[in-house]
Formats: sequence, structure tokens, C-alpha cells
Amino acid sequence: MKTALLCVSFGTSVFAARKSITAVEEALHTEMPEADFYRVFTSKTIRQILASKGERVWSMDEALEHLTDGSYDRVVIQPTHFLYGLEYESLKASVEEAKKRFPALLLGAPLLSGIADLQALAQVLSEEFPKKDNSALVLMGHGTPHFSNVVYPAMQAVFHIMGRKDVYVGTVEGWPEIEEICSQLQTRNYTHVRIAPLMLVAGDHALNDMAGNEEDSWKSILTRERYEVECIMQGLGVLPGVQGIYRQHLQELLK
Repeated sequence: MKTALLCVSFGTSVFAARKSITAVEEALHTEMPEADFYRVFTSKTIRQILASKGERVWSMDEALEHLTDGSYDRVVIQPTHFLYGLEYESLKASVEEAKKRFPALLLGAPLLSGIADLQALAQVLSEEFPKKDNSALVLMGHGTPHFSNVVYPAMQAVFHIMGRKDVYVGTVEGWPEIEEICSQLQTRNYTHVRIAPLMLVAGDHALNDMAGNEEDSWKSILTRERYEVECIMQGLGVLPGVQGIYRQHLQELLK
């Protein structure tokens, strides 16, 4: 049986942030070393930016079109998406439409696909960012208008239930926003705040919305609140524990 493994990511145009995607891709390929590996980025804008620099990355539809020549008995798709949001729904629709063209076409789950995943990620991040005296950890998620945005406040609840009440989860384009996070911080005697991306990569949102010098960046807002602010420019993808969650989803898919 000849198998193709497609690792599907939103993508990033920030070269330094690419290592987070590559790390997950390598972890997934290790799980299926016999498979032919292919990279897919779902963001049209990012694919266009990369193309202007001489790098061609397939879209989902392009990948499925290229693989319909009968060379593969099985095509396995593992997304690196964070949750079951709009991007994942679009991906799923493309896969459903293409199923009739393949002997076997399998789609894996996003990073956070259930309570166990939230608990696992909270444990990974608690170990990566141990508690510090007088310091809060603020995680910046992307956010979505999709109902799946509930994952973000749920993530904070998981941290608090496990005893990490110093951890707060906000979003750039969803809820809670940074204003709600600031209101929560004011109820405690913090002097220091660490901010880190709750995203696969530390890309444009981390560089600009989180750590930028504009007055509406999270760093600037928290600095005006008189906190000492530390920005951690690290995407989730570089963490072995996060890679392990993706690998587990791939293992479950192959069963």
C-alpha cells in the first residue's frame, strides 16, 4: 500500500516562525516514515507571499488534485489547526468533496479536539512556564467568530482547576479580549506579566499584536497598566509535548 501524508497548516510568512510548523511536520512524518510527505498551507495570502519569494506551497485543493493520479492507495491528512473553527470546516468540506476520488482519504483532528487535549496542553504549558512569584502568565490566542471560540475561556478554566490561577487566556480576534484580561489581573497583586502566543507559530500576531510597539499591542497596554512585561516569542509547535498531541491524533486516525 502506497501512502501519502499531508500536513496541513494555516501557514506563516515570517521566516523565523516557520520552525514551529517544520517541527510538527517532522514529528508527524516520524510517525509515518514510510509515507510520501507533502506540505499544505490553507492561507491564500501566505501562499501568494511565499510564491513572490520563489517558494511554491500547495493549497488543499491543489494537493488533492495532484494526488488523484492513482499513485496512492491511501492519503492521510493531519491538520495543525488549533481547533474546530472556520478554517477546519473549510478543510473538511474539501476532503468530503474529494473522497470519491480516492480509495482511502482520512482527515485527522485539530490540536484541541476534546477535554483531554485541553488538559494535555495545559500540562505542557504549565511545565514550560512554571509559576513565578508576583507574576501572571497571559496566553494570546487568535480567536474566531465561530462557536469553537469557547475553547479559549475553557482553556483558562482548565488552568485554574489544575491550580494555575496565575494563567489567563485572551484572544486577538475573539473573546476574551485583552481588556477582560486586564480586569482580571487587577484583582491580584501582580507586578510582572509574561505574554506568550497560544498559537502554533509566533508569527505576525505575536510580532505585532502581542509584542509590537504600537499603542494597541498587548505589550503596550499592559505596560500602561504599570506591569513589567516580558514577551516570549515562541510558537507552540516547537514544544515536544505539543508535537506529541498531534502525533497522538495521527495515531488515532490510523487505527
